[in-house]
Amino acid sequence: MPLSIAHLGPAGTYAEQAALAYADCYTQHSQQPPPLLCPYPSIAQALHSTAVGDTKLTVTPVENSIEGSVSVTLDTLWQLDNLQICQALTLPIAHVLVGKAKSWAQIEVVYSHPQALGQCQGWLQRTLPQATLVPVNSTTDGLQYVQEDGSGVAISSARAADLYQLPILAESIQDHPENCTRFWVVSQLDCDHWIDCAVGEQAYTSLAFSLPANVPGALLQPLRIFNDRQINLSRIESRPSKRSLGDYVFFIDAAVALQADACQAALVELRAHTEILKVFGSYHLLQIDPKGTQP
Repeated sequence: MPLSIAHLGPAGTYAEQAALAYADCYTQHSQQPPPLLCPYPSIAQALHSTAVGDTKLTVTPVENSIEGSVSVTLDTLWQLDNLQICQALTLPIAHVLVGKAKSWAQIEVVYSHPQALGQCQGWLQRTLPQATLVPVNSTTDGLQYVQEDGSGVAISSARAADLYQLPILAESIQDHPENCTRFWVVSQLDCDHWIDCAVGEQAYTSLAFSLPANVPGALLQPLRIFNDRQINLSRIESRPSKRSLGDYVFFIDAAVALQADACQAALVELRAHTEILKVFGSYHLLQIDPKGTQP
């Protein structure tokens, strides 16, 4: 039975592009049949499908170079107890404006995912200052609102525009040319149906923790644990715990393999200074081009 991979759908999303690239990598390395891609209407639903065993993997966005973290991915991983990160992918993101307008003045509404709208906000302010920006569930979902009269347009991928046979009005409208999104490949804790496509590169370990009390210096000690062992933290950020105002969960990416002695020692000490500690997994980062995995 083919490996099933969940992602934010429908067809044409950047999450699908990342899933397709990972599927290609998996096929090359495992010599197994091509995986089955399973689109879901939301990121949370995709992750839950893997948590309950409906799919084997989920490819989910976690961070964009312009707009920052994808909060629903972090929050859902914190809420679920049986998921692990087994691979990271970085995908360049080039947005296009799709629609049937004959002039910029004709455009009244722009539809897209909130991340895409944010990544193009400068271009939109300069080019379409009169347009109302309307968020939808995915970049592909916005295409259903493209209107015959040209008043409604969407921001999507070029692949989505091609799939739905809609005209591209402008290309590469993201505010920064080096725009990219990092995705995580997530599985159940006991899943062995995945392939690490970047063995030998820098390993990362992702974790999250809450603190027993919101007092001065409470965060300093956990961070000092990594500093004392010369473990570089490539990302640290807080998310509301949803228990009370001012109570946070801290997410960390450490540039170290989980199996390393320094990391294991850090985790032992960290448990003594945290309320809840969750280790999401250790993995390598795979760079992707829009046409597939890098050689």
